[in-house]
Amino acid sequence: MFEIFKKHIAKFAKVSDAEFEEIKKFFDIKEIAKKENLLEEGQICRCHFFVLSGLLRKFYINEKGTEQTTEFAIETWWLTDNFAYENQVSTEFYIQAVEKSFVLYITQDKQEKLLNEFPVMERYFRFVYQRAYAAAQKRIKFLFSFSKEEFYFQAVRNHPEFVQRVPQYLIASYLGFTPEYLSEIRKRHLS
Repeated sequence: MFEIFKKHIAKFAKVSDAEFEEIKKFFDIKEIAKKENLLEEGQICRCHFFVLSGLLRKFYINEKGTEQTTEFAIETWWLTDNFAYENQVSTEFYIQAVEKSFVLYITQDKQEKLLNEFPVMERYFRFVYQRAYAAAQKRIKFLFSFSKEEFYFQAVRNHPEFVQRVPQYLIASYLGFTPEYLSEIRKRHLS
């Protein structure tokens, strides 16, 4: 399973086989059952998760008591509550497996040691964070530029395999509307 991580690092940084053998000692692997939470609101966010297989989501419970999905992570994507992780404070989010998943995870202390011992990993994480930030910027632009219906069809066009994998009620949660409204949009489009 570490081979997936090794290939991902290779996209952004050069690491020898010997270095990788040392780097992987900073990480642990965990299997997560479908609907199992890796993080819950109020907990200290101690880990950064890399998806080896499966699908995770990050969400919070809004003032109406409804789950609001803010992010998904599929294979080779990272997920955490960045603010809570970096500051080692309690989170306002949940991280949950949408399907059975395997993740690598690293604690903040171990990540600091990793970056000190292997400065090349600083480059790797810089690229990871840049891509995540760019994706967040794009999502914000879509939220302000498109109607909810256009936003949904943009997601379908850009990530059809992803939309097929995620239950419709979670897509509705991510896009900020009810499952019933999403169902209406899909019916109108099929008519």
